Amino acid sequence: MRYLITSALPYINGIKHLGNLVGSMLPADLMARYLRRAGEEVLFICATDEHGTPAEIAAHDAGMEVEEYCSQMHSLHASIYETFGLSFDHFGRSSSPQNHAMTQYIYGRLEENGFIEERDIKLFFSIEDNRFLPDRYIIGTCPKCGYEAARGDQCENCTSLLDPTDLIDPRSAISGSKKLEIRSSRHLFLRQTLLSQDLRRWIDEHAEWPVITRSIAYKWLDEGLRDRCITRDSSWGIPVPRPGFTDKVFYVWFDAPIEYIAATVEWAEMKPDDRNWQAWWRQPDDVKYIQFMAKDNVPFHTISWPATMIGTRETWVMANFIKSFNWLTYYGGKFSTSRRRGVFMDEALKLFAPDYWRYFLMAHAPESSDADFTWELFASTVNKDLADKFGNFINRTLKLTSTYYGLQVPEGGEPGPVEIKLRTALADLLTEYDRAFRNMEFRKVIITLRAMWDAGNVYFDECKPWDIVKKDSAAGAVILRTAINLIYFFAEAAWPIIPFTSGKIFDALKLSDEERTASTHEVLSLTALQAGRAFEIIPPLFMKIDKTRLQELNEAFSGIKGT
Repeated sequence: MRYLITSALPYINGIKHLGNLVGSMLPADLMARYLRRAGEEVLFICATDEHGTPAEIAAHDAGMEVEEYCSQMHSLHASIYETFGLSFDHFGRSSSPQNHAMTQYIYGRLEENGFIEERDIKLFFSIEDNRFLPDRYIIGTCPKCGYEAARGDQCENCTSLLDPTDLIDPRSAISGSKKLEIRSSRHLFLRQTLLSQDLRRWIDEHAEWPVITRSIAYKWLDEGLRDRCITRDSSWGIPVPRPGFTDKVFYVWFDAPIEYIAATVEWAEMKPDDRNWQAWWRQPDDVKYIQFMAKDNVPFHTISWPATMIGTRETWVMANFIKSFNWLTYYGGKFSTSRRRGVFMDEALKLFAPDYWRYFLMAHAPESSDADFTWELFASTVNKDLADKFGNFINRTLKLTSTYYGLQVPEGGEPGPVEIKLRTALADLLTEYDRAFRNMEFRKVIITLRAMWDAGNVYFDECKPWDIVKKDSAAGAVILRTAINLIYFFAEAAWPIIPFTSGKIFDALKLSDEERTASTHEVLSLTALQAGRAFEIIPPLFMKIDKTRLQELNEAFSGIKGT
């Protein structure tokens, strides 16, 4: 099988927070890295989602044309994701010419097959702005909780779904004008009701999906699908190729998932002689397609987009597995981009290196339920796991070896029953690790990795090489040679999760390119690094977060707790 991996497209209106990262892009990256390490052929695709009202509002607030705003933000997003180590094969843009062409093509197939219908709907029209206002262009007081800045589609404060006409004292998000009236506007609808049975059959085929994915999909089906409006009164978006619709564009949630395909076209066109996008999207028999997203995106990926692709009546690669996540909360409240609540990716990188965040977030991934971020939990995880279990093992092994044998893997002695027992235990753990990764159970991946580190520390502590080297140089050499090979094994196993740290270890062990890309199974023997191999002492890989630093973090972010 070849593996196609996509992460939910990050929206363009601002830097994403840690909840966005752990809910889609980061686990997708871990999976892509793991599969590549296992020798699989992988294509990992993502892009910025650039159409829709939030992009227009953000550009307006920034005093920029929306095209310029999106271009700048795409570059910023790409830079941050690269710094975090997200290993996309291509990071595209939903505003690309390729997505324009692909969206219009798919729309054409839906129209030919009778799944598009024109309807008149009632919308707010702003007299002062001289335009129809999409739901997010209308703000007002929430009728459920009284929040005064609720949007026309949803109240961010109480999360209630709304219709713009539900709002109390509605006003334009552009001008603030309250001179609004209800007018009729003609739009296109995707006739999802005609595709309900097709969707149910498709979902029924995937009993292995996470409970949260299947439950959300069936909830929508069981409550009865509604036909979905796929156009908007706007000039920012993909034009609708239909007479009488020149002043409208496709709804962002119609074209955004199609960008998965279009981004692959972008990727292929960069090297047209070597790449073929259709081999990934038109040949379902040998492609396993895995999608990663937070739970709010599940309805679009299990209902709306599959309905779109099924409605073309063409052969497309459909999702084989949809890995969805619950929320990462911040001190019990929801992370929020618009309200700057929580820790954002640019801020996170200024505070700690990427691997601190990569490990912590996956160790506490919100898989079966929501997970809560606190600085206390972050500090505890860094100190206990990364600094003590992992980093300290590496430092004390290399320092002790250098003290008694110099900067090289020590020579002498042969592995005995203790080393054989250790390898057996690690082999069992590696089997668990592989199973957890293949099942996309990321908390179990971290638990198993941590158990490997524990096994190494127990071996080191029970063998007491600091005592043995003084009595029996050959016996001490066996222990420390094994421990150095454990470092190699740990770095290989940890590479999908903390790649920058593994890279530093590879450098310290002076590994060749081939040795750096070896599979964890290949170094399980704990004899790959033979006597005489040079190494370097490595500075501490992870610094502990002491009480003073923890207090500083709490104080720096205290203003956004509970807001």
